[in-house]
Amino acid sequence: MSDPTHISTRKDDHLDLCATDQVQFRDRTTLLECVQLVHQCLPDLHVDDVDPSVEFLGKTLRYPIFVSGMTGGTERAAEVNHGLAKLAQRHGVGFGLGSQRAMKRDPSVTHTYAVRDSAPDVLLLGNIGVVQARDYSTEEVQSLVNAVGADGLCVHMNVPMELVQPGGDRDFRGGLQTFERLANQLTVPVVAKETGQGISAQAAAKLKSVGVHCVDVSGAGGTSWVGVETLRAKGEARDLGDLLWDWGIPTAASVAYSSGEGMATIATGGIRTGLDIARAISLGASAGGVARSLYQAFVSGGEAAADLMLTKLENELKAVMLMCGARTVEDLQGAPKVIRGELREWVRVTT
Repeated sequence: MSDPTHISTRKDDHLDLCATDQVQFRDRTTLLECVQLVHQCLPDLHVDDVDPSVEFLGKTLRYPIFVSGMTGGTERAAEVNHGLAKLAQRHGVGFGLGSQRAMKRDPSVTHTYAVRDSAPDVLLLGNIGVVQARDYSTEEVQSLVNAVGADGLCVHMNVPMELVQPGGDRDFRGGLQTFERLANQLTVPVVAKETGQGISAQAAAKLKSVGVHCVDVSGAGGTSWVGVETLRAKGEARDLGDLLWDWGIPTAASVAYSSGEGMATIATGGIRTGLDIARAISLGASAGGVARSLYQAFVSGGEAAADLMLTKLENELKAVMLMCGARTVEDLQGAPKVIRGELREWVRVTT
């Protein structure tokens, strides 16, 4: 098992790699480009009539946007988390933490995750891997939630990433039972979160059957976390990572599967524009999440650059909603659309 120092080194490696474009999926896209929203030339709305707010996990988001979980456990991570959490507070959007595994192993790094001072009102999601949660008692997992004041807990699944990661997990048994236990015993909602490979219709149905009602699809087409670990790996693990770099279900298909199973769905994985968010919402998502592109803005220009990016996303989303004649997010979920190309094949049938 990895010691805390090793985890901290890995976290800093991840930050270094995600500041570049080396870790993008190579050939696979999100397939959101296959969603064509139908223009409405008579929207009968003033732009100020458009209301992009949404109720999610018991809180109101001013915009259906999450700053998705990225990091934690090091001083660099603390700067990122606190800086971006301030922006989430200012914009009224959700905020996710990176995996709290490092915090569980070494409580002295709790401050790198504890963003409530920076963001007292945000919808805050904690984060732990399902493999780690399997081996923790419910009380231990609850303590991670309580320590950061989270409103929900992302429990992430990352099989391909672990298979490539040096010293990664190899035993993935008991995942569904872990979700069932946590969904029924924690005091906050559980969000089943992928890490770049998407959620199938079959997996969404299984999760729903054990009491999980919300997913973060983290589909293929954005950051390849297999790619991140491949760039850190050597020998056979690197060869495996090269083979699996583009493995996964595209974000658009994963949103369609999860929302089709009646799950409250956060669309993450390659979300870069307000149009991407609108397309995902039209497929049934409740919100869209951004991570690496916002982190890159933060690295290159600090809070000011990240603030501008969030504002741009919000303005783009409102413009698309207006042109679709959608006053609310619910209206946008039912807006006319055309599904083209490869996405039609993905959503037609999966066996």
